[in-house]
Amino acid sequence: MPTVVRVALPVPLPTLFDYLPPTEGELQAGSRVRVPFGRGSKVGIVVDPSATSSVAEGRLKPVTEVLDPAPLLDGELMQTLAWAADYWLAAPGEAYANALPLALREPRPWPDTREEYWQLTTAGRSALDAGSRRGASQLLLQLLADGPQRADTLAERLPAWRAAARRLAPAGLIERHTAAAVAMPVGAPLPLSVEQQQAVAAIAAERGRFQPFLLDGVTGSGKTEVYLALIEQALAEGKQSLLLVPEIGLAPQTLRRLRDRLGVAVEVLHSNLAEGERARAWLRARSGEARVIVGTRSAVFTPLPHAGLIVIDEEHDAAYKQQEGFRYHARDLALVRARALGVPIVLGSATPSLESLANVAAGRYRALALRARPAAAHAPQVQIVDVRSQHLDHGLSPALQAAVRDTVARGEQVLVFRNRRGYAPVLLCHACGWHADCPRCERPLTLHAGQRQLRCHHCDYRSKVPAACPACGAGALWPQGQGTERLEEALVALFPEVPVLRIDRETTRRRDAFEHLLDGLRTDAPAILVGTQMLAKGHDLPNLTLVAIVGVDEGLHSIDFRAGERLAQLVVQVAGRAGRAAKPGRVLLQTHHPDHPLLRSLLAHGYGAAARALLAEREQVALPPFSHQILLRADAHERAAVDAFLAAAAAALPADHALQLAGPMPAPMALRAGRHRGQLLLEASSRAQLHAVARPWQRRLGQLPTARRVRWSLDVDPIDLY
Repeated sequence: MPTVVRVALPVPLPTLFDYLPPTEGELQAGSRVRVPFGRGSKVGIVVDPSATSSVAEGRLKPVTEVLDPAPLLDGELMQTLAWAADYWLAAPGEAYANALPLALREPRPWPDTREEYWQLTTAGRSALDAGSRRGASQLLLQLLADGPQRADTLAERLPAWRAAARRLAPAGLIERHTAAAVAMPVGAPLPLSVEQQQAVAAIAAERGRFQPFLLDGVTGSGKTEVYLALIEQALAEGKQSLLLVPEIGLAPQTLRRLRDRLGVAVEVLHSNLAEGERARAWLRARSGEARVIVGTRSAVFTPLPHAGLIVIDEEHDAAYKQQEGFRYHARDLALVRARALGVPIVLGSATPSLESLANVAAGRYRALALRARPAAAHAPQVQIVDVRSQHLDHGLSPALQAAVRDTVARGEQVLVFRNRRGYAPVLLCHACGWHADCPRCERPLTLHAGQRQLRCHHCDYRSKVPAACPACGAGALWPQGQGTERLEEALVALFPEVPVLRIDRETTRRRDAFEHLLDGLRTDAPAILVGTQMLAKGHDLPNLTLVAIVGVDEGLHSIDFRAGERLAQLVVQVAGRAGRAAKPGRVLLQTHHPDHPLLRSLLAHGYGAAARALLAEREQVALPPFSHQILLRADAHERAAVDAFLAAAAAALPADHALQLAGPMPAPMALRAGRHRGQLLLEASSRAQLHAVARPWQRRLGQLPTARRVRWSLDVDPIDLY
C-alpha cells in the first residue's frame, strides 16, 4: 500500500482525498497544498502527511504544490475542526475551509502582516489646499492631513477609503507604508462595582484551566467592563483573548471601547472586512502578534497559540448558528476550543439561552450574576398597554402616543420597536379580498411604499405595486398591518417637530450607515427611533428613556417551540435600551393579550422566572435542552421528489433504532423560492445515541437513488425548524 498525503478539499463530500507526495516541499498537517481535482485544481488542507492508502499507486495523482512554509492550522485547530466536522455531520473539507479567510483559500503566498499606514505626499497636501478633489477622495485627504493613519483607523472613520486610495495613490497624492505595530495610549478603567469585582475575581481564579462561566447580567449592568478587566489581566500575562459578538453592527462600538482602553492593537474579523485585511488580522493572531481579537461567528476559528481567555457576548443570540453549508454553532465550538486550549470561557447575556441555564443547573457551568446597573438610577419601569377595543392610529395606541409626546417634550429620546420592516405586511383589495402573494413562496408580499414595490422577505421576489386589483379591477388596494416604514410615516405626521429616524435593513445598507445613525443619537436632543431587532442589544444611547414595543402578539402564538424563549429575550433586550444612563427609563408593551402568562411572568418576576417556567415546560415534553435533535431538510422543484426522498430516508434508518421521528412532513414553510420543502426530525435523549444512528444513516442517504432529485442537508441541533 502506497504512502499518501490525505487532504481535505472544499467540496460537499463526506470524505478526505489521497494524493502522492510532491516531488518538492516538506509536508506537515495543517499546511495548504494545491492538488489536481477533476479537470482543474483546488487548494486543500493536509490532514495526514503520511497515511496509507488501499488505492493502487498508479491511480493516484501527486500533490502539485506546497503553498505554505509552515502549517497554517496548528494541532489544536486541526483536532477541533475534525471534531466539529464529525459532530455537525459536515463535509470535512468544508469545515477546514471555514477556518481560513477567503484570501488564504487561494493558491497565493501569505500577505504582509505588518501594520499598514497611509500618509499625504507633498502633492497631496497641495491638492487638499486647492480643494481639487471631491467626495471620498477629499475626505481621505482631510483625514491624512493630521499625519499618517493606520488602515484600520481609516476603515472606521471612512469605510469607502480603499476605493479613494486606489484613485489617489497612482496620482502620487498619498503613499502607503508598513511598519511593526506601535504602542497606543492606555485608557483609565472605570471603577468596578462589588458584583463586577466578584465576577472578575472568580473568573481570574480559573486562569490556565478550562471552566465555563455564565455571566448573567441585566442590561446596563456592566458586563463589558468585566470583559475588559479580564482581557487586561490576560494581556499582563502575555496571553491572547478572543471576544465574539453576534452581529457586525456591534463590532465597531466594541472595537472602539477596547482600543481606547487597552493600549494594544485590537484585531477585528468579520465578513464586511476587505479580504486582505481579514487575512492579515488572522495571520497576526496565528503568530501571536495579535493579542486581542474581536469578531463575529467565523472568528471562532482564529488561531490562538497563546490563548488566555475566550468571551462570547450575547451568548443566547441565534446569529451564532451558521444556517448554510457547515452548520456549526460558534458558541458551542468556542466551548470545545476553550477545553482544548485549557482556558476559561465567559458566556455573557442579560437573557441567557435555556441551554446555558440548563448547563448551570447540571453543574457544567458556573453562574455569576450582575443585578445592579452601576451607571443608572433605576431599572426601567415596564408597563403593559391593553389595546383591546382601543382605536389604533397606524398601530399606535393613544396611551403610547401620549407617552411619546411627554418624553420628547422633556428633550429625551424614544424607541418604537417593531420587528417587521417595510410599510405593511399585506396589500389587500377591499372590494374582493384579493391580496398580493409571492408566486414563488405563496406568502404575502410586503409593501415597501418608498420604492413603490412589493417584496418577498423570504426569496426577495419583487414586483411593482398594481394600480388596480388584478382580480376585480377595483382601485381600493389597502395596506394591512404596520412595518417600520409605516410607523415612521405615522410618527412624522404626529410629531413633525421631532426628528424621526428609521433603523432597519433598508436604511443601513451602506457599510457606515448604522454607526452614523447611532452617532447622531448620542446627544441630548430629542428624537424618535423606529427600529427592528438591529437595535435590540448592545447599544448605549444615554438620552433614550422610553421604549415602546408594538407587535408583541405575533410571538405569543407561534408553532415554534422556541418562540416563547425568543420573545422573552427580545422583550428584555429591547427594554434594556431604556434608561441606561442617569435618567430613569420606561417601557411600554402594547398587546391584545395583557393576561398572557409569559408576559405576566416577565413583568412580575423578570427573565429568570420566565426562563425557569419555559425550561420546566421543555422538560415535561422532552424538548431541547432535555433532548437532542437532527433535522433532515430536502427541497426540489417537484413535491413528489421531496416526498419520495424523505420516505426513503425514513426507511433507511436501522430497524432497531430507538429514536423518535417526526415526519416525513412538509416544512412549516412548504414552498420557498419556487422549491417544495420537506423535513424529517430525529430526536433522542442523548447525543451519543443520536449520533450513533446518524453517522451511518448519513452515508446511506447519499446512496439513495431519490437523493439525486433533491437538495438535502442535515442540521444537528437545529435552532430553526423552518
